[in-house]
Amino acid sequence: QVHLVESGGGLVQAGGSLRLSCGASGSFRGFDEMSWYRQGPGNQRDLVADITEYGSTIHLDSAKGRFTISADNAKNMVYLEMTNLKPEDSAVYYCHVTYRRYTGGSFAAWGQGTRVTVSP
Repeated sequence: QVHLVESGGGLVQAGGSLRLSCGASGSFRGFDEMSWYRQGPGNQRDLVADITEYGSTIHLDSAKGRFTISADNAKNMVYLEMTNLKPEDSAVYYCHVTYRRYTGGSFAAWGQGTRVTVSP
């Protein structure tokens, strides 16, 4: 099983930057992909960015050019660099991974979330 811990959220003014980090621990053979989602008040949880084990990335259209996902597979870490933040980026950001167990199979795990608040 994989345990995820996010960090790096906080309060920032519009135009500012934050770097979110997510560390994975536990027993697993590897990751298929690692993602960041976000959920604002009254909203569904939406994909922000995703990176596969091969390094391919996708980003939410509104985040392109402002957010960058990256991963350090050796450290089992995934990051989300956020620049030029806007008030509408305020949300709880969640780390999500799909991983492979030594016993076989592919599974998913969520972190507990880290809150990002962007003031006007």
